[in-house]
Amino acid sequence: MTEFEWPVRVYYEDTDSGGVVYHSNYLNFMERARTEWLRALGFEQDVLIEQHQCLFAVHSMQINFKRPAKFNDALVVRSQIVKAVGARMEFDQKIYRGDELLCQAAVKIACLDANRFRPIPLPPFLLMEIQSEH
Repeated sequence: MTEFEWPVRVYYEDTDSGGVVYHSNYLNFMERARTEWLRALGFEQDVLIEQHQCLFAVHSMQINFKRPAKFNDALVVRSQIVKAVGARMEFDQKIYRGDELLCQAAVKIACLDANRFRPIPLPPFLLMEIQSEH
């Protein structure tokens, strides 16, 4: 499926005292990219919650850190959905500085009922849009 790119600038608040991005902030960068991917498809998360009682939560993630990002780096988060079936989506997400791969993660997202926090199938209209990205 189509790869989505989202630019990220590393701010001072993202780094430790040595100017290196703190490891948990890579997860924030990836979360922003997934949110912007949904927005680019035409879906706002607050609307999905309000109108369809559908929200998304990270179920699990396997992450590999290759190289450190540093203060003021211009990064690109590349997100590609690998699978969308039932109540889950699986993403391959990579963070680059130029052509240099800094971080890679396999991310599993669960679709949940916003009231009960129990898994529900991905809404058909969303699934159709994801599948049309081929």
